Amino acid sequence: MVILRDDKRIARLAQIGKITSFAGMGALVAGLFLVFLPNTANLFFYQLVALFAGWSLSQVGIYLSRQYLGDNRADMVLDEALKKIARDGRIYHYLLPAQHVLLIPTGIIVFVAKQQAGNISVEGDKWKQTGLGLRRWFGQERIGNPTREAAMSVEAIASYLNKNAPSVEEVPIGAMIVFTNKSNQELNLKNSSIPAMHYTKVKGYLRQQKREKPMPEEDFRAIQAAFDKKATHLLEEAERVTVIEGDDEE
Repeated sequence: MVILRDDKRIARLAQIGKITSFAGMGALVAGLFLVFLPNTANLFFYQLVALFAGWSLSQVGIYLSRQYLGDNRADMVLDEALKKIARDGRIYHYLLPAQHVLLIPTGIIVFVAKQQAGNISVEGDKWKQTGLGLRRWFGQERIGNPTREAAMSVEAIASYLNKNAPSVEEVPIGAMIVFTNKSNQELNLKNSSIPAMHYTKVKGYLRQQKREKPMPEEDFRAIQAAFDKKATHLLEEAERVTVIEGDDEE
């Protein structure tokens, strides 16, 4: 499986996460420090501003850190789940209008990755998340509506292909909602209107789908070329590395 990933974007957002976390911590400390100053009544407004700014910045920092730092990033978990079942595929992370897109001979799969913890259930397109306790106020993103996110991602990819691969008349685009939190097994997703599962079940699900008829070769190449436009810099860098390694072997 070919993996194409915008590492610069990931590094940039990870750095922003670190900065906002430290800034939030500093603002919280400043707000608490103001409490112990004399004439605190006159400083009450500034205390509130500092505490609110600190809390807000810390939440942004925690969210970005969870998304873009560590070994449990959604893109890395998806790569691990897909590498053996999609050997003939290409996956694009943070390069296309949807964050995680897999191109395989039978079509396109858009992944909506979710890291949320707690007890998560769904009926059709109505999602519910419980069991968070105080975590909901401290950097834990709410579940929202992954079904709507998936529909919007599919629409975005279809629109992109209409502009960049007009020769492809019919594109089989599917969507999957994948929960990448390794410790979260409290999932009741059987009644989802689109496929939704823990990442450990992705391989088995896709193995069943491999029986589908492949798309025409010319359509696959046209879609690949359209997607690769967004990864030109990565492909050029990989080609340079290959040439250098080849020269070294000589």
